[in-house]
Amino acid sequence: MKSRLTIGGIVAGLLAACSLAPTYHAPVLQAVPEQYKEAGAWMPATPADTQPRGPWWNDFKDPQLDELERRLSQSNPDLQAALARYQQSHAISRQAFSALFPELDIGASVMRELPSANAPQEFPNPPTADVFTTGLNLAWEIDLFGRLRNQAAAAKARAQASAADLAALDLSLQAELATDYFSLRGADSVVQLLNDSIKQYDTAWEQTRHRYDTGTAAATDVDQADTLRQNARAQLSAVLLQRAQLEHAIAVLLGEPPAAFSLAPAPLTAEPPALDTGLSSTLLQRRPDVASAERTVAAANAGIGVARAAWFPVISLQSAAIGFESVATSDLFSRPSRYWGIGPGVDLPLLDAGGRAALNRQARAAYDETVANYRKTALTAYQEVEDALASLHHLGDAQQADEAAAKSATSAAYHADQRYAAGVADYIEVTTTHTAALSAESAVLQAHTARMNAAVALVRALGGGWNASQQQDTPRS
Repeated sequence: MKSRLTIGGIVAGLLAACSLAPTYHAPVLQAVPEQYKEAGAWMPATPADTQPRGPWWNDFKDPQLDELERRLSQSNPDLQAALARYQQSHAISRQAFSALFPELDIGASVMRELPSANAPQEFPNPPTADVFTTGLNLAWEIDLFGRLRNQAAAAKARAQASAADLAALDLSLQAELATDYFSLRGADSVVQLLNDSIKQYDTAWEQTRHRYDTGTAAATDVDQADTLRQNARAQLSAVLLQRAQLEHAIAVLLGEPPAAFSLAPAPLTAEPPALDTGLSSTLLQRRPDVASAERTVAAANAGIGVARAAWFPVISLQSAAIGFESVATSDLFSRPSRYWGIGPGVDLPLLDAGGRAALNRQARAAYDETVANYRKTALTAYQEVEDALASLHHLGDAQQADEAAAKSATSAAYHADQRYAAGVADYIEVTTTHTAALSAESAVLQAHTARMNAAVALVRALGGGWNASQQQDTPRS
């Protein structure tokens, strides 16, 4: 009956235990707008959280990109390292949680003893004896002031932050792969344009040389025609170098040596999909890096409770044991061989020369730092969305202007060819108009590639298909 009262008292004490951590509230940003400024009237903003979540790259409708993204999630070394970091953080969280409960060990030992001749002996003993011992040992810190609970809460918040870090890295690498892929396809389009132009320039050079041989063209016309085609070849070499480097970058993202990886050339034909930005107020729930920063704030808030608990006593059952002890194995488990012991302990701080006060100031300053970092991360998230929206908008306008310029430049080059063939224009006019036409057509392809990459940047800035509820899930392994 007495033991039951003791256990009941302990349980009642645990139920009444307090936490010294401040009540946690997520940091609040000032003046969060309802709409994105750069979305304007050209892109409607409606909440996207009700839409089905899935691989965001499927919206670009490119099977090759879909396959590359699948391989990325399985083989990227950075992702594998981040997953291992999350697993470590999750294990640390479980370890911190386990400290809330009693620790029970079972042990057994045998020891050969030689008693001291001067020790008081109630009964005569032999000179030496074998002592056999087996029993259970219990250790338990009674968490009256929330030190262990706040440690566990901080560890859990850090594990959640690690899960969000993993998701942020995953999203960043997915976006990097998509950007490299569309840049490579854009380079393929430019390569195709240059190859077609070189064929035309080679034909023009041969015709001009024939006209020179027949005395109807000057030597400078031949040189200018040759200059035009050689410049195009130089541009082609530069673009092929860029393509090779992009292909190597994609190989490394997929965890493969560049020598064993290649992508067959194909022009960029995809267009940016219609993207729903949602309301700006939902962005903080859709960005894993913002969620990670918020969980870091929560961990620091729990850390304040741990630091405050250092001012209060630590009460524990430092030694509670029950078992059997005997000098003979034959009666080790008999009733007379039983023993037990219990020894509660209290550790009460008295004087530490300001150490605990410094610990509390450190915890508070660490919390203030995480709040500032959270606000910076959130502001950067809004900036990245606005930047991507502005890029999509203005690059769309730029591409339209480039297309109009390319159409005019191509027409000018055609008429210059006709005027030269009729003998009413010199070859400088032909060279100038063809150079301008090639530059204008290249600008169209570059603007198209930039728009695709801006669409990828917007998806990344909006958090991809991630949302804060996924923080409670175990990341894929």
